[in-house]
Amino acid sequence: MKRRCDWCGTDPLYVKYHDREWGSPQHDDRRLFEMLILEGMQAGLSWITILRKREAFQEAFDRFDPARVAEYGGKKVRRLLQNEGIIRNRLKIQAAIQNARAFLKVQEEFGSFDLYLWQFVQNRPVQNRWRKRKEVPPRTELSDALSKDLKKRGFKFVGSTICYAFMQAIGMVNDHVVGCFRHEQIKRSAVRRGDS
Repeated sequence: MKRRCDWCGTDPLYVKYHDREWGSPQHDDRRLFEMLILEGMQAGLSWITILRKREAFQEAFDRFDPARVAEYGGKKVRRLLQNEGIIRNRLKIQAAIQNARAFLKVQEEFGSFDLYLWQFVQNRPVQNRWRKRKEVPPRTELSDALSKDLKKRGFKFVGSTICYAFMQAIGMVNDHVVGCFRHEQIKRSAVRRGDS
């Protein structure tokens, strides 16, 4: 029997997300944009709620193509607010559009959002060694720094706690607890860009 982080429980969707995605280093800009938007959408809600609506979000937000989302206007916002498959929160939807525009500017400046983002951890995931979920912090100095810089660049819904959840999800930090089978898998696969 595989030991897992206890937060995923036994819900098959949550277990699949834990086993295949959460904490795995991500470098694809579109996937990074998707996770940034979904983490912002989660604010005040449970992650399982977002996972259950993920396919609807992907369809509603043009597969999270930042160039397309950046062009959304009032008509598209009104349509999104009528979409029962997603989180129908005007501020969060408008933030997603603003974030797409800011995302494109970061890509233009750095060549990719990936290159911008991973510099915060010197291009190598932080390997934590938490034994219990309650030891995992809701934010860190790194997430504070990322949050501050994203806000300066015009991003919305990127407070430090949201940023830390984002960093965990995309593998900038390995926050699987030590007893979880994924902890060692991710630790072994972690390679600094340029070392492979």
